[in-house]
Amino acid sequence: QLQLVESGGGLVQPGGSLKLSCAASGFTLEYYAIGWFRQAPGKEREGVSCISSNGNHLDYTDSVKGRFTISRDDAKNTVYLQMNSLKPEDTAVYYCAAAYHYCSTYIPRKPIDYWGQGTQVTVSS
Repeated sequence: QLQLVESGGGLVQPGGSLKLSCAASGFTLEYYAIGWFRQAPGKEREGVSCISSNGNHLDYTDSVKGRFTISRDDAKNTVYLQMNSLKPEDTAVYYCAAAYHYCSTYIPRKPIDYWGQGTQVTVSS
């Protein structure tokens, strides 16, 4: 079964950190750009960050620049999102998505071939 599986979400206090993982099953991430998206309650899904297949292109939406870091380990078939200095407004379900090779700024260039099921991140005191 071809799928992406996110993990690493949870409850954290403001100012805290979490590291999300996006692991591929049934296919290799080597040829794919991977993007992270999030959707907060009552809001539309928004792009957060993207890394190209060769890792040379990294980009972030303005609201997370300087706080989030995207990285990939193709040997582990996994992409990560390190989230530091978390704020309550970062609370959302976070999804990863795969598209062939390229990012368009901080979003994988369409078409997106695979989506994960999401992992909940809650930032609250």
